[in-house]
Amino acid sequence: MYAAVITIRSRDIYLDSDMSVSLMNTSRSNGLWGLKLVTICVAVVGTCVYFLSDSIQTVFGATNELSKTPTPTPARRTAPVRAVPVRKPKYSEFSHSVKAHIIDCSSCHKFPSKNWKAVRDADAAYPDITEYPSHASCINCHRQQFFRGATPAICTNCHTAPSPRNSTRHPFPNPRERFDASPKGRSADSEFQAYFPHEVHTGIVSQLLSSDPGFVKASWRGPRLQEESCAVCHQTMNPQGEGDEEFLVPPPPGHGDAFWLKRGTFKSSPIGHTTCFTCHSADTGISPAPIDCATCHRIKEQLPPSDFDPILAQKIGLNERVVLDAWRTRASSGTFRHEFLSHAEMSCSTCHNVAAMITTDFHTKKVAVASCSNCHITSTTDDGGVLNYEIDERKKNTSFQCVKCHLSFGDKPIPKSHIDAVAAMAGN
Repeated sequence: MYAAVITIRSRDIYLDSDMSVSLMNTSRSNGLWGLKLVTICVAVVGTCVYFLSDSIQTVFGATNELSKTPTPTPARRTAPVRAVPVRKPKYSEFSHSVKAHIIDCSSCHKFPSKNWKAVRDADAAYPDITEYPSHASCINCHRQQFFRGATPAICTNCHTAPSPRNSTRHPFPNPRERFDASPKGRSADSEFQAYFPHEVHTGIVSQLLSSDPGFVKASWRGPRLQEESCAVCHQTMNPQGEGDEEFLVPPPPGHGDAFWLKRGTFKSSPIGHTTCFTCHSADTGISPAPIDCATCHRIKEQLPPSDFDPILAQKIGLNERVVLDAWRTRASSGTFRHEFLSHAEMSCSTCHNVAAMITTDFHTKKVAVASCSNCHITSTTDDGGVLNYEIDERKKNTSFQCVKCHLSFGDKPIPKSHIDAVAAMAGN
């Protein structure tokens, strides 16, 4: 509500809120009233426009906005959803890592197997798991696959030529010696790796050596019993000894100075339970017992690249499985030879941190390049260090390959650890 007073010359006009007009002064003649009334109407209209202008502007502004054609928002392009292919089970390849198969080992493997006396020589036999599980372990879940076709694929996991008239089985992976010699064993790759903490065992084996020299076929004397305990499990494979044949397989004519595998390059590791069951048996009661499979046998994790050249191994004609396995897992130097004179004279702990080694942990097994100092790493190149020389050559020529120690690692960038080792010998 509002009121306004308009002064026109000497006459005051009072405007009520209902737009009625009152004359405050009527002393002038009525002749002028017509003109002044027009003026009053103009004033009233102006006042209305003044007070209503905001509302009008808002209304018309909104109308203008509504009249505009909205710009459509472009639809966001999304990548087509692709269905993830479901991998069909391959029943001819049994996997322990399948969820349904991750159960207690004794559900399928019965200790000891019925044939444990037959798979080893009589004087070397001991209770062990040496045979595949029975059909009862499989048929509860795989009855449909068992009776599919004349030669069910699932049966080939254990049987050489499955049929009603042929029940011959592949050798079980234990003992390894029998399995590796079979067609299946020559190409098989185990799903498992063995967990073995060295720190726990070196001290115990040392005590056994000192109290019972017959524990191994050697005589250990002196203060280095803990060091010598390594030989209980690790021996030089295919040693040259006093023989004249240096190479495991003679190199082809004209081979030159390129690397060729020599005898005595690798050390063995246990491939069965023979050494383990010396202590871990039902008679001793030392845990883990022979039935506690999963304590030591663990699903193999993805391993880092190794310094191994499969093409070279094929060219050499190497088919001895334990040697190939040792070479495939060389994470430091693929050419290092344990039987080389100066290497054979060193203790294992010169290169290996034995107490920290756990067989399932790659980092604890890797040999530090600093262990090669003094012989292969010197303060200057002129002092004869082969690592010094190869680093210098790589600086001159980026395509230079380091071949003294490496096979597949030789063309890779030089690791910082190698640079640091040279600097340390130079006192930097």
